[in-house]
Amino acid sequence: MSTPGAGTEDIAAAMAEAARAWLDGLDPAQRATATGHTPADDDTDAERRRWFYTPTDHGGLTFHDQQPPQQRAAMKLVGSGLSRAAYVTAATVMGLENVLDHTEGFVTMFDRTRGRDPFLYYLRVFGDPGPSGTWGWRFGGHHVSVNMLVVDGLVVASTPCFLGADPATSELLGAARLRPLGEVEDLARDIVRSLPDELARRAVLLDRAPSDIVAANRTTVSEGDRVIPLAGIWRAPFGKPEEQEKLQEMSDGIEDRQGLSAADHQVVELTDVPKGVPASELDAAQREQLRMLLGTYLKRVPDELSPMRDYDDDAALDAVHLAWAGPTEPGAGHYYRLQGPRLLVEWDNTQRDANHAHSVWRDPTRDFGLDVLGAHRAAHH
Repeated sequence: MSTPGAGTEDIAAAMAEAARAWLDGLDPAQRATATGHTPADDDTDAERRRWFYTPTDHGGLTFHDQQPPQQRAAMKLVGSGLSRAAYVTAATVMGLENVLDHTEGFVTMFDRTRGRDPFLYYLRVFGDPGPSGTWGWRFGGHHVSVNMLVVDGLVVASTPCFLGADPATSELLGAARLRPLGEVEDLARDIVRSLPDELARRAVLLDRAPSDIVAANRTTVSEGDRVIPLAGIWRAPFGKPEEQEKLQEMSDGIEDRQGLSAADHQVVELTDVPKGVPASELDAAQREQLRMLLGTYLKRVPDELSPMRDYDDDAALDAVHLAWAGPTEPGAGHYYRLQGPRLLVEWDNTQRDANHAHSVWRDPTRDFGLDVLGAHRAAHH
């Protein structure tokens, strides 16, 4: 696997320049909200390791609290850590808040004056952006989470990286459809549907899908992790009890509709030994599709940061397992994961009648750069 940070000096320098420019354009009150503790291998780093994909407080300065030039500088920093395709996808996902607002009838919810809000995205810089030392940044809001860590002028971590879409499919003029994550869904389904019966029986873990990605928004991934219901993926309870009750009812309804038993959850829970079918048992066409599917996750960052080139090696690809839950017919609620050494990819599209998608790329051994921070601390203290 690629060495942490190798070849990322230029990306780190661009990030640092963009971060400094954004921070320098803020007033003292804004800057206090926009900055956090220097990344470290101890409890002072706990806030940086918190991440969400619900429309909760992600921590940092929102676009509401910035003037247009500040917003532009913020998006330049976000763009420094994403590939062009991922930046366009993230910007589209943010704009979908307006579509979702229309879908739901422009109602207020979640204890605020606008429930679906394209300006409720948060940016925070941790530490002092520069050519040495440790610093990082986090950008997030509903269905977007980007997490970056820089150590001594190298980008050493870019996961967790989450993109979702609600609605996953929207109408466009001329009978076209907007599907920001369409290929992320279709490539996996095509592989599973192409499997011979014996492999399909092993790849499809369950005839129903869990209600969400199984690792959820945990800081670390562990053996036995199971779905966290929606109400548990928020920073804090709402101030108004009636709004908290509405969220709980929504969360309970999602779980009830999926109808998974304890035994079902055990089938799809995360394990250190990957479930499903390894790429080593796929034919040449399926292996190429798997590489393309991996690219929809690993190419969310610039090429210099992406481990995608590792999977040019057939042995590395062989170790990737594909597992699916739910029907394989288009339009049915479903879930899949890709798992291998230093890799966990999860996807679900079950909520809102299978028109609400979540997708995440994680490196369980290096999320948030925890391994690199530990080594850095040992070397410098």
